[in-house]
Amino acid sequence: MPIAGLTSSLTSLIGNHGLYAVFLLMAIDAVFPAASELVMVYAGALAAGAFASQHVDLFGLRIALHGGAYVAVALAGTLGYLAGSIGGWTIGFYGGRPLLERRGRWFHLSGDKLDRAERWFDRWHDLAVLIGRVTPVVRSFISIPAGVFRVRFGRYTVLTLIGSAAWCFALAGVGWAAGRSYQRFHHDFRFVEYAVAAAVVTLAAYLVIRWRSRLSGRASDPAG
Repeated sequence: MPIAGLTSSLTSLIGNHGLYAVFLLMAIDAVFPAASELVMVYAGALAAGAFASQHVDLFGLRIALHGGAYVAVALAGTLGYLAGSIGGWTIGFYGGRPLLERRGRWFHLSGDKLDRAERWFDRWHDLAVLIGRVTPVVRSFISIPAGVFRVRFGRYTVLTLIGSAAWCFALAGVGWAAGRSYQRFHHDFRFVEYAVAAAVVTLAAYLVIRWRSRLSGRASDPAG
């Protein structure tokens, strides 16, 4: 399945490139959803020594202590996410709403999503950044709108750092706790992937049916 293939690709990338892959994937996740949950859980398991042939290296040197490896992967995720978030804020700040209205599909930010983001910021103000950073899915759609809506850079950076650190250390801790039983955890996680895929297909079918019913209603309405 495509989701299973994506999972395998992400875990292979982390297993082969360690901290660098974690940093890069989390930087991407700050703007585009890149399965940060899986990235950090797997990285935590890697730090715990769950895989005999894979280790956490920094500048070519293996981090022998599992505790040190855990801190290293969590920091790599935190700093990678912060770097990506700053990039997203910069795009939003200098490109503004006109950029997203023209090129929003590049960032998966349609007009509707941008309107929802604006309501999110109107409701929570600067705290929207912190709350968004620890909210699944939403967290990947905060960076660019924060720039568009002129959230102050200093406060944005601090709140992002706090939220991303909480997210990365917590999820890496889950992987750490799984430790050497990660392979069984990963096997069980496949059923979650299948459930998610089935839900996506069901939702898509529902939206198509709803769209076609609307078209039929408009066609039968003489005033339409």
